[in-house]
Amino acid sequence: MAGPAAVVLDRAQWQPRARAHEARAARWADPFVARRHRGEEHPVEDFLFTYYTLKPAQLKRWHPGAGTVLLDAAGRAGERFYRPLRPGELDALGLGPGDGAVTVDDDAFRDRRGAAVDFARAVLGAHERNPGFFGCFGLHEWAMAYRSEENALRHERLPLRLGAAGTDAVVESARIRCTHFDAFRFFQPQAVPLNEVQPTREAQRRLEQPGCLHATMDLYKWAYKLVPAIPSELVLDCFELARDVRETDMQAAPYDLTGWGYEPVRIETPEGKAEYVRRQRDFARRAAPLRRRLGAALEVLDPHRATAGAAA
Repeated sequence: MAGPAAVVLDRAQWQPRARAHEARAARWADPFVARRHRGEEHPVEDFLFTYYTLKPAQLKRWHPGAGTVLLDAAGRAGERFYRPLRPGELDALGLGPGDGAVTVDDDAFRDRRGAAVDFARAVLGAHERNPGFFGCFGLHEWAMAYRSEENALRHERLPLRLGAAGTDAVVESARIRCTHFDAFRFFQPQAVPLNEVQPTREAQRRLEQPGCLHATMDLYKWAYKLVPAIPSELVLDCFELARDVRETDMQAAPYDLTGWGYEPVRIETPEGKAEYVRRQRDFARRAAPLRRRLGAALEVLDPHRATAGAAA
């Protein structure tokens, strides 16, 4: 609901933000599109558009987020989950029908996307509440490449740094404790029983923790799944953190990416483990304010808050 406390942006305020967002997103989106047109693949950069489902054009599209009113924006009223302001809302803000005021339709968004909001809130709560585990050393990627002579490699175009036998030896000598379901579900069958926990989709609500690189990357997923209720600047902040995390994720993987300009983080050595943990802790530190901002954006969609505002 667009009440008196809503943020109101006129065209001179919101249009530069939209242009700046598009230019910032284009840095990542346009090269991916160009590679696709050339039939090329990139083992790090493409992940943000192939594993995650937000399309490049959607990433470049700017949204102010729920609780914001755009003026001189009547053309956006027909977009999904947008609506023009109602007469009472216009009066409360001192606006008229000719101001072209539109806002995110948070009531319709809650009706259609309420389950996603609740799931995201639960996962983000676990990510905030649980202590970080900094002893996994990125072994999820090694478990996905386990027994490669019997199983197909997930990244078949990338050679294994230590070969098949060397990769298997690392997996078999390590303590594997992966808490993230969307990594665990890609484990090779022989590696599944080696994991100390057996994550499920439902258990994700309680297992996510800030040391997990994939849980940190997924801040981007929870942000874009709730577009347009989440401000696009926040979506892109999460995207850029996910991109940095993905680079480390692949550097610490068993694959040889030196031909792509990536030096390995050799987690099979004490020095490599220490470097992985250092980066892991840094990503957890960077993720914390983004997680809080996502939580605050979800609060705007809280139906109890909306009801309280209407009663006031």
